Amino acid sequence: MTGHNLLTDTPELYELRFPDPGFIAARWAESVLRGYRAGPDVLDLGCGTGRDAGWLHRAAGRTVTGLDVSEAMIRYARVHHPGPDYRVGDMRTFHLPGRFDAVLCLDSALLYCHTNEDLDALFGRLRRRLRPGGLLVAEMRNGAFFLGRTELLDAPRTDSVTHDGVTRTSHTVLRIDHAAQLLRRTRTWTGDDGSPPVEQHSAWRLLFPQELRHLLAAHGFTVLDLYDRPGPRTEPPWTEGDRPADTAAEDRLHLVARLEGPPRTDSRAGRGR
Repeated sequence: MTGHNLLTDTPELYELRFPDPGFIAARWAESVLRGYRAGPDVLDLGCGTGRDAGWLHRAAGRTVTGLDVSEAMIRYARVHHPGPDYRVGDMRTFHLPGRFDAVLCLDSALLYCHTNEDLDALFGRLRRRLRPGGLLVAEMRNGAFFLGRTELLDAPRTDSVTHDGVTRTSHTVLRIDHAAQLLRRTRTWTGDDGSPPVEQHSAWRLLFPQELRHLLAAHGFTVLDLYDRPGPRTEPPWTEGDRPADTAAEDRLHLVARLEGPPRTDSRAGRGR
């Protein structure tokens, strides 16, 4: 059968499948915010379970708003990672009061904007919600990695996790949709409780470093840093004090951009929104 996203619909299972007991993702984000002297007001787009937003509020003392399209994730975040102001909303169309000093977009959340129109809508929205000089900090898959490299496509991945006494096994296959410039994922879940298999489909936009620079510049952003490692999901993972590598060829891409001014007048990006 085909169903909704089992991990998104079951936040407890998500945190078991992708544990981060040391809050590496949140600590990496805070190191970037601190390094670029970002103000205290932060918007976490695609905040998921609230694990990162909660840590930034609790440990770093920031005022955090978390936004996610999943109602289940937001309900879980309010209970298990309290402190931030959690809202349900789409990153392309959200409406929030006030402005922010920084926006976080971690774990490839930005890449759920599949089309150029989606990306224009997102960056246009961020331009309106960031204060002048505000930061965009993002962490995502790197489209450039797939130029001539196929190891992630050739090796389907199998993982298991136990939740509420049931061991669930996922079998994940990735393929590139070249025409749409998407990395498509098919994930099939089976459980040892006799439940029928669940097949799920999702996709990420594959963005290349120079393409990303161009899109951001069109919306008035200046890229301050763009590199592949280290980060919270690289091997080895980021640790406090690590310096960025001067490359952008590996599987992950880390972005720091600053809102400098109005969008370029010769671009159609964001018009009418």
